[in-house]
Amino acid sequence: MDRYAVFGNPIGHSKSPYIHQQFALQTAESLSYEAILAPVAGFADSWRTFVSEGGKGANVTVPFKEQAFALAEILSERAQQAGAVNTLYINSEGKLVGDNTDGIGLVQDLERLGAKLTNAAILLLGAGGASRGVVGPLLQAGVAKIVIANRTVEKAQAIAASFPASVIAASLDAIPEQPYHLVINATSSGLTNERPEFGSKHLRHCQLAYDMLYGAKPTAFLSWCKEQGVPVQADGLGMLVAQAAAAFFIWRGKQPDITPVLTQLKAQLSQ
Repeated sequence: MDRYAVFGNPIGHSKSPYIHQQFALQTAESLSYEAILAPVAGFADSWRTFVSEGGKGANVTVPFKEQAFALAEILSERAQQAGAVNTLYINSEGKLVGDNTDGIGLVQDLERLGAKLTNAAILLLGAGGASRGVVGPLLQAGVAKIVIANRTVEKAQAIAASFPASVIAASLDAIPEQPYHLVINATSSGLTNERPEFGSKHLRHCQLAYDMLYGAKPTAFLSWCKEQGVPVQADGLGMLVAQAAAAFFIWRGKQPDITPVLTQLKAQLSQ
């Protein structure tokens, strides 16, 4: 039986084993999937041990995405754009390939929610790895303009510099005034029940507010957007399942249906 895993630290909270077990059942694929707690400074050794014991591929989460990027012998275009890897596998030539499915996971979830991405203008809040990983796939999906807004504008500028002129950087208190169809929170503000501080005027034309974090209750950002009259709010649970489905397809060549798995996870979170 082929072995797969997710590497992280911490990792006990991960939904990935459940998600991939459901995908395997759904597609009649025979595989095992486990969560592996790797030492913060020992990801490479943990990966090599896993492969020596029959490991075929893995997902990679915090804090190892950059270490996985450095370890990979071949990098996909998505991984190169993101500067991080969340999916590893051994190809037919025995080479370690690094990919990044976070961005395509976000795009697929936005499309599932009915978002019109072609020619859209997006306000992307935050300039960490989560932002860097989604800009390329959003542009490929037809988005016309992305404004990356961050408290420290230099971090946003560093990301924007890697992309066409349709991607620009701004500080949170100097966001260009224009209609934004989608506003995406890629900061970790929700972990402390806070939200990025920016003017509500930028939500005036927003049809969908999206937070990459997820939980049993809406984040402070989503609650505030609802109060401001944004028609649709969504958290990142769908992105989590969709990026896992993209990884599963890379490994097994079968595209699972995320809808039943997403429904099951939402029910678990509400308990």
